[in-house]
Amino acid sequence: MDRERDIIISCKGVSKTFIAKNRKQNEVNNVVEGLDLIVYRNEFVVLFGPGQCGKTTILNLICGLETVTAGEIIVNGSKVDGPKPDKGMVYQTTALFPWMTVEQNVSFGPRMLGVPKPEWKKRTQYYIDLVGLTGFEKSYPVKLSGGMQQRVGIARAYCNNPELICMDEPFGHLDAQTRYLMEEEIERLCSKERRTVVFVTNNVEEAIYLADRILILTPTPTKIQSEYIVDLPRPRDYTSKKFLELRDEITREVEGFVE
Repeated sequence: MDRERDIIISCKGVSKTFIAKNRKQNEVNNVVEGLDLIVYRNEFVVLFGPGQCGKTTILNLICGLETVTAGEIIVNGSKVDGPKPDKGMVYQTTALFPWMTVEQNVSFGPRMLGVPKPEWKKRTQYYIDLVGLTGFEKSYPVKLSGGMQQRVGIARAYCNNPELICMDEPFGHLDAQTRYLMEEEIERLCSKERRTVVFVTNNVEEAIYLADRILILTPTPTKIQSEYIVDLPRPRDYTSKKFLELRDEITREVEGFVE
């Protein structure tokens, strides 16, 4: 395999600075600084680090929702210069259209791209079935639980057939039991529907359970501190010795940022 040709994301010297204007002077906030990052095809990469360190900003830069202050981001061979349908995004808040049914929400991307109705109908039903929402096609988000709403968001991201899917703490607002169930759902979905995934979480166990590779980010201005290859068999056992050892090692490293 030509590893160079297998690169989906390449960030080279990426920095992002926000400038907040106030009455006396402009306040400069350096969030990302000199970030170098490579993600390979079908890899599940988790960005993990202290709170407010810039993880979401990195996702927004990769998806073209923010512009870089310096450096360059290449996704699937093209320079990122704005949001495009080859990149999907799943947010912590579900961001569903409340006036649309499950079917309408999931099919939104293909319909906006002009995909013929027979094709988008078939594709939509496939992903609704895949995330376990068969029978809820005509339901509105208000009638769904938090976990079910997040399933709709995930199905919507996949239904557009993106090469890359970014997930920004998608289970952060869910209760513990639902969170575990959704982690298992993502594990099952990724084994069936291979995609390149960049996933942000503040939960170390979630990171280890899902990731092929975990990137530890420093406090702001953030960059990559270290990486961990998670070479554990799937589905993973939260209580196995190697899982717990890796959890403790990562936790100690991140806790060291605040010492």
